[in-house]
Amino acid sequence: MNIVLFHSTYGLRPAVREAADRLRAAGHQVQVPDLFEGRTFETVEEGMAHRDEIGRDELLKRAVLASAPYSDQGLVYAGFSFGGSIAQHLALADEKARGLLLLHGTADLEEGVYVDELPVQLHIADPDPFEPHDWLTAWYLRMRKAGADVEVHGYPGAGHLFTDPGLDDYDAEAAEQAWAVALAFLDGL
Repeated sequence: MNIVLFHSTYGLRPAVREAADRLRAAGHQVQVPDLFEGRTFETVEEGMAHRDEIGRDELLKRAVLASAPYSDQGLVYAGFSFGGSIAQHLALADEKARGLLLLHGTADLEEGVYVDELPVQLHIADPDPFEPHDWLTAWYLRMRKAGADVEVHGYPGAGHLFTDPGLDDYDAEAAEQAWAVALAFLDGL
């Protein structure tokens, strides 16, 4: 499977590279674009400020340019938190998308989006300060209405970015469980 994996607002940290290596070890080809052009951040607030400074349109442009050379092959778009929102936008706009793997984040849907049973899997902390239950319920319903085949996996008590061992949010048990489910999802595509 060809996967493009987008980083969180922390930037392209070692945990993202380790995740790509995990996916490669499972037999997947993985591209890891650096949307922040080498910048990484110690706090989510710093990363969000940088994200906002660059702007949504520029970040989406960078993501499209990074994905375009591989999109004819039918990509699985994946991402961590903010990177999940980028992945979601690209997957819903790419008629050749094979799947969408969201870790720790979602995005609003554009009006009139339709996909033909696009497989979507979300792994999310429960509760998650950035993805409240009301939001997730509305997101799920909008994704289903758009034609996506959606699975949501919640991890009670885990921190927001619970798969990143370099952050306080890290939860080893939840991370291993999420990766096992995610790899099975990818194998089924």
